[in-house]
Amino acid sequence: MTIHVGIDGSAWDNERGFGRFTRSLVAALASRRSGFRYTLVCDRPPERPVPAGVATRVAGARRSMAEASSGKGARGSSDMLTLSRAAAGLGADLLFWPASYSFYPVLSRVPKLVCIHDTIPERFPELIFPTRRNFRLWQAKSWLARAQARRILTVSEASARDIAEMLHVARDRIDVTTEGADASFRPLTDPARLARARARHGIAPEDRVLTYVGGFNRHKNVLRLIEAMPRILAACPDARLVIVGRTTGARFWDNVDDLKAGASKDARASERISFTGEVSDADMAELLAASEALVFPSLWEGFGLPAVEAMYCGTPVLASNRGSLPEVVGGAGLFFDPERTEDLAGAAIRLLGEPGLRAFLGRAAEERAVRFTWESSAELTEQSFLRTLGRA
Repeated sequence: MTIHVGIDGSAWDNERGFGRFTRSLVAALASRRSGFRYTLVCDRPPERPVPAGVATRVAGARRSMAEASSGKGARGSSDMLTLSRAAAGLGADLLFWPASYSFYPVLSRVPKLVCIHDTIPERFPELIFPTRRNFRLWQAKSWLARAQARRILTVSEASARDIAEMLHVARDRIDVTTEGADASFRPLTDPARLARARARHGIAPEDRVLTYVGGFNRHKNVLRLIEAMPRILAACPDARLVIVGRTTGARFWDNVDDLKAGASKDARASERISFTGEVSDADMAELLAASEALVFPSLWEGFGLPAVEAMYCGTPVLASNRGSLPEVVGGAGLFFDPERTEDLAGAAIRLLGEPGLRAFLGRAAEERAVRFTWESSAELTEQSFLRTLGRA
């Protein structure tokens, strides 16, 4: 008997983060043909392609989740009700939210599974929310999501521990899945393509590139990375920092202005720091392959997808020693205390200065990357579906 799963598609068109997780997981689920069928519940007609075999129900909300996440305002209660009615009307056997961020209550007895990626909002509310009221609203929604969910899904053992300890969810109610990398992220050995990738971003042939990929919310700790550059350059004058991500300031309470101001403080360092803005997956994969390392200075992560994308390119990761990053990166990089600028700089200096270390860690990265796939994520998520339904 086929099991019908209704999936919240509010984040479907987000370019990375929760959108990437939702799109990649749904595509992997749909390809398995293992006794499930899926309907995506969207606030607006999806702009990005929906996998073959996945139905779509458009609720017709006034404000999309993308607009709400820009910081211009939260989704209104009427939109939440519209989505709730659409989900309840599916007649699904199970309802699944790939991110608690876009959760809305559904008043039905249909079993519900909610994915909570991390506890960053609870751990760093002063870095995540512009006002205390925003935090209180988040707490209310998060509590309601946990109350309605029969089970909780998350993306790492580190997050599972955090959810149990900080959100007081029984550990036996929590399932763990994983994430993977798009097929674009693979090793690149063609010198001509590597040279073109570097030239596209103004990187000289002699530059040794450290790359950051991700958002610019305060807990991402990118300012600390910028502040480490003068120390790094003092030891490695050919180092260059390339920062990849949206710099329009359109995301919820990011600190792009602070980052650009920090990058211009030191005249010498400012010439060695560049912001690319958003780039395509193919461009990012080439840039990562041309880099000495990905630098991931976050104060906390629930998973850390850019680390896996870098490892698939054979690129080591210089990572914070907090949250999920040690679990994900393992022996494919070096770790540092994200609150100590000298510790971050020291990890970069060691990678750039120790003969053979980059090559050794690059091989370890390729070997480790293959354990993180969207196929594995789909299999683990299906198991969580069955547990939520009481069939496993």
